[in-house]
Amino acid sequence: MDRRNFLSMGLGSLLAYSLMPRWRAEAAEVALPRAAADAIIVLWMNGGPSHLDTWDPKPGTSVGGPTKAINTKIPGVQISANLPRLAEHSNHLAILRGITSREGNHDRARHLVHTGYAPTPTVAHPSLGAWVSEELGPASDLPAFVSIGGPSVSAGVLGVQYNPFVLKEAGKPPRDIKLPDKIDTDRFARRRSALDKLEAAFATETSDPKVTGRRAVYDHAVKLMNAPGLHAFTLEEEPMSVRQAYGDSDFGRGCLLARRLIENGVRVVEVALDGWDTHQNNFERTADLCGKLDPAFSALLDDLSARKRLDRTMVICMGEFGRSPKINGNDGRDHHPGAWSAVMAGGGIRGGVVAGQTDAEGDKVLGNPIQVQDLMATFALQLGLDRDHQIVTPLGRPLSIVDAPGKVIRDILVT
Repeated sequence: MDRRNFLSMGLGSLLAYSLMPRWRAEAAEVALPRAAADAIIVLWMNGGPSHLDTWDPKPGTSVGGPTKAINTKIPGVQISANLPRLAEHSNHLAILRGITSREGNHDRARHLVHTGYAPTPTVAHPSLGAWVSEELGPASDLPAFVSIGGPSVSAGVLGVQYNPFVLKEAGKPPRDIKLPDKIDTDRFARRRSALDKLEAAFATETSDPKVTGRRAVYDHAVKLMNAPGLHAFTLEEEPMSVRQAYGDSDFGRGCLLARRLIENGVRVVEVALDGWDTHQNNFERTADLCGKLDPAFSALLDDLSARKRLDRTMVICMGEFGRSPKINGNDGRDHHPGAWSAVMAGGGIRGGVVAGQTDAEGDKVLGNPIQVQDLMATFALQLGLDRDHQIVTPLGRPLSIVDAPGKVIRDILVT
């Protein structure tokens, strides 16, 4: 081989490697586990919980306030005394204390944490639940993505057929699940046939891609009306002792419903606990919210473990950001995206570990911070999603599940 051919071959190989999808390059660098989970339950702490009063307390400091800390089963690690049951379950938990982001506005931060992308007026980014619905599809006639107690974030450019199925209240069957009075199955079938003809004609005349999504929604709705797993939406089948373990709250009932839904083929369930925007009276309000979170989260872990589902179900507890170390004049804490915490369990996540660290005041992340894109990369890997998979937006922009430079958080994975 002469010098010119050798150089050409070398430059060509270098170019090919530089164009290699980033995830394949990462896989070549280190072998990673894949598809440990077939479902995910997101416990969404709406409003932005104070990391200093939950997962990363600073007792005895000027910023710690009255929040006391208790030991966990992780040597040398404490969490808020408001979470005693979860302290006992810490052997299941991976506590992520080093998360950081730049979005301090509720709507923008909520979008970022659900999608992995900062919001932009030109692209409606899909949520993680929508990507799961699009890639994996439902495992039964129930919806693939269910949101309990909140609307979650839409499917964006993926289409309305991948939007979350929203339940405002846990424990009650979906509305309008039965045919109206005086509408029998034959009449319903005729009406549906007429609608199909109108939609088909409209699609032909306009070439509107939204028609496809809308028709898919209708199909999903009809399947749901006749789904064998409809019983999963109610809680009466559960023993009273189980219901009591989750706590007498909408959130507790939502967590129990989440377990029932994933057992019946739902891929993604998000359960919202609202009220964490504690600009005023932070300590009393946070203690009250922890009183709902603590029994529900710990009962969910017990329940999933007893039913041999925890290894296949990833559970994530998080909000849109943390709260400031500084205590304001209203005994509250303000928005703080620079340093915050989340917790993961199950689905191939290694329990009894802490990833990341904040400084003495909980103000900044020390060492290598965890980005929201890193969370998304980890979720995608554990769910077996193809992180190289791209769609093209209406404006011609390629869009993937994980935005660069998201990297898998290897330290929390079961090897």
